[in-house]
Amino acid sequence: MSEPLVVGVELGGTKTVAVLGRGREIFARARWPTEDPASTLRHAAHQVAAWASDHQPVGLGIASFGPVGLHPGTPEFGRILNTPKPGWAGADVAGVLGAALPGPLAIHTDVTAAALAEGAWGAARGCRSWVYVTVGTGIGFGIVADGRPLTGRLHPEAGHLAAPRLTGDSWPGICPYHGACLEGLASGPAIAARAGRPASELAPGDPAWDPVAHALAHGLYAAALTVSPERIIVGGGVALGAGAHLLPLVETQLIALDRGYLGLGAGFLQPAALAADAGPLGALLLGAQAASA
Repeated sequence: MSEPLVVGVELGGTKTVAVLGRGREIFARARWPTEDPASTLRHAAHQVAAWASDHQPVGLGIASFGPVGLHPGTPEFGRILNTPKPGWAGADVAGVLGAALPGPLAIHTDVTAAALAEGAWGAARGCRSWVYVTVGTGIGFGIVADGRPLTGRLHPEAGHLAAPRLTGDSWPGICPYHGACLEGLASGPAIAARAGRPASELAPGDPAWDPVAHALAHGLYAAALTVSPERIIVGGGVALGAGAHLLPLVETQLIALDRGYLGLGAGFLQPAALAADAGPLGALLLGAQAASA
């Protein structure tokens, strides 16, 4: 059976991407900065409505930065919750975009959508359980256990785990809720705030990478111990862009932390195979699942 034609919207912390596609094939794409909720969602809704009129897609998938409400029938469904992103708390993402394409709709976090896409077409193919971690504007974890995305009271928010500090490091971190959590220490804005310049301007040997690798290694090891994934996949603009050299540093520290207990080795930690398309393809996958439900 042919995959349904659907629209996917990836609402990220820095940029928003809308795609029209079938399966993993993207036919059309639009992109704009994620700014205030009104203008950003207006752009997205206009594009979704145009494709709905011209191509008659049969489902809509939304991959949104979080935290976001995921339980249908609750007042929070499809709305941004207590986000550190100014102005976005309470934004009705699913309501605005769903009005532009009435019909089947599915929404999940951008990182969980990317995890599902990596399972279908990327670095987690053949796995039953895996974790996808994005390191970019924020840090998020998407957890797939026995082939199903993990959702409980909320979705995973392991990017806000407290991170052990390097000896002598007293920098407070930038998370407005937790200060020196993973996101507060190792996200793109955290790197820029500590170093005084963006990650793209840091050389591979710059000492500013040391606390980033240290925090990420401890966060990923916590995921390895608690979730027991077959693989951890890392994506996001920092991890795959300016910090591409970061993953080998993190892997070395991760294996050292394990001390042979879990038997972690080369290949357990992998870069996202779908790169920047993991999120948009995940949104298409969500839309296809909604259309087929």
